[in-house]
Amino acid sequence: MREGSLEAPTRHPLGWQEADFWDEAKLHKEMERVFDICHGCRRCFNLCDSFPRLFDLVDNSPSGELDGVKAEDFGRVVEACTLCDLCFMTKCPYVPPHEWALDFPHLMLRHRAVEAEKKGGAKFMERQLAETDRNGKLANIVSGVANWATDEKNTGMRRVLEKVAGIHHGAHLPRYADETLLNRARREAVEINREAPAFGKRKAVLYATCFANFNNTDIGQASRAVLAKLGVETEVVHPACCGMPKLELGDLEAVAAAARKVSTELLSWVDKGYDVIALTPSCALMLKFEWPLILPADANVKRLSQSTFDISEYVVDIAKKDGLAPGLETLEGGVTVHLACHARAQNMGAKAAEMLRLVPKTRVAVIERCSGHGGVWGARTENFDVAVKVGRPAAQQALRNNTPFVASECPLAADHLLQVMQLTAEDEPPKPSKAHHPIELFAMAYGLT
Repeated sequence: MREGSLEAPTRHPLGWQEADFWDEAKLHKEMERVFDICHGCRRCFNLCDSFPRLFDLVDNSPSGELDGVKAEDFGRVVEACTLCDLCFMTKCPYVPPHEWALDFPHLMLRHRAVEAEKKGGAKFMERQLAETDRNGKLANIVSGVANWATDEKNTGMRRVLEKVAGIHHGAHLPRYADETLLNRARREAVEINREAPAFGKRKAVLYATCFANFNNTDIGQASRAVLAKLGVETEVVHPACCGMPKLELGDLEAVAAAARKVSTELLSWVDKGYDVIALTPSCALMLKFEWPLILPADANVKRLSQSTFDISEYVVDIAKKDGLAPGLETLEGGVTVHLACHARAQNMGAKAAEMLRLVPKTRVAVIERCSGHGGVWGARTENFDVAVKVGRPAAQQALRNNTPFVASECPLAADHLLQVMQLTAEDEPPKPSKAHHPIELFAMAYGLT
């Protein structure tokens, strides 16, 4: 392996079921090794707040080297990591197969897992926020009250939420739907286009994901409508959360349990000839990459990873292999599409932009910078200002693009980007009043919404 080599990065299994993974002394030694390499390289200085924190600790230490940094300060670096994986996928020259074998995100994950084990688990409120299935089911029942209470304009309730849950009063939070995607899919039938080139060649099961099931069901319905237009029969299921919120807390046992449960149900559809489509990129990343690294010996998890697509990836695949149904119309004024970190980490290419470029005579402006959100990380009281700061360059680029549509495959990133655009705009509000998922715009171009 040569430095600067063009060899594809490879990832090693997480090793969380081995004793050495949980050994604090060995963890600290590995963090010293990796942090010292990062300090000498500094290529990732502008990716997220983890690296500036690390470099400031080193630069402000008595020796100006890592040996001058207190071990207890390492946690500040870990806290800023959003597990976006971009340092591993796009920046670091020392990832495997390089002999130094750096995997910064998984080292941060290991630290969180060890800290949680040592303290008997994550903090109570963090654990409650990570119960996305339970929270979503309850919020759907009282969606009006839930959305009123969490609206950032409701300053009184948001101050209470900030004190109780540590969620910044100004952070935009996702709204809840009146019903789940599962119920909406049963109620709203879609007619399969029997004249489409792909008709009879494919069928797909949509893994609803927590967000599309409980929050923005339009993502799921747009996906069903587009695939029906392309001749693809679909079903919608949601066995359980993929475990990403609990991965962020270092609860690897809970993630493994979710992987076993969800893979069992989804593979029953694969066995019937269905492709699996995850409606949000974080969940697609879990099914494709994270689960197989957490459970490398699980044959079901491995087989599912090979049968899973991101929704944009799937539409592009149909376009290339089968062809699209006619009827796409121009999205007037163009689209600014943000490439979500967890979409990029899937190493599949810029499929959201590629899909939108299939829409005739439509300008597609691409943003490849972080939106700053990072899941619940950017909504926390201690992180919101940093999340806005990190997202401001992307927001400024979006404002310069001056398009009526802004989209990201990550709905949280899209909403945060729009909020930072609104905070950044000086003269007048930005053109987009709503952030979209790219599949919603594709459905719009087909006249399906």
